[in-house]
Amino acid sequence: MNKKQAKNKALKYLKKAKIEITESEKEKLEITDLGLGKLDEIGLQILTYVNTDRYCAKEMVLFPNQTCPEHRHPPVKGEPGKQETFRCRWGKVYLYVEGEPTPSPKCSPPVGNENYYTVWKEIVLEPGGQYTISSDTKHWFQAGENGAVISEFSSTSRDDHDVFTNPNIKR
Repeated sequence: MNKKQAKNKALKYLKKAKIEITESEKEKLEITDLGLGKLDEIGLQILTYVNTDRYCAKEMVLFPNQTCPEHRHPPVKGEPGKQETFRCRWGKVYLYVEGEPTPSPKCSPPVGNENYYTVWKEIVLEPGGQYTISSDTKHWFQAGENGAVISEFSSTSRDDHDVFTNPNIKR
């Protein structure tokens, strides 16, 4: 799937989630394969509404079984890393964070990338469910079989400082 196709598909998912966006927001919708060239498996579709030096709000779209790889938000220039709250708006998302591993997790890392996934405490989010991730905490997430739309509310987002477990990822 190319970026134009992914954008059109992401817009349909936002509509399914009953999230209205403006024409200018449609133009700002970011499609990222994180430099791996496997958007169907690994990547994310992101609409950033606002990102100031105090807070950030985004919509994130995941296609069926698409994975946002393991990463953390470290401290930057003496300030704590990003703290974020995910709220599922549509579909189902499996979030994995540091902590006691879930005995039989529902998801698996994308084939060939297994070594880059190290945290296995599973949180399942369905519409209305939410979870807050502390700063500098390793996490990754994967959509269920129908995909997912997630709202993110956070402190300032500094994507260029995110630390991914997979060294091949480029943000």
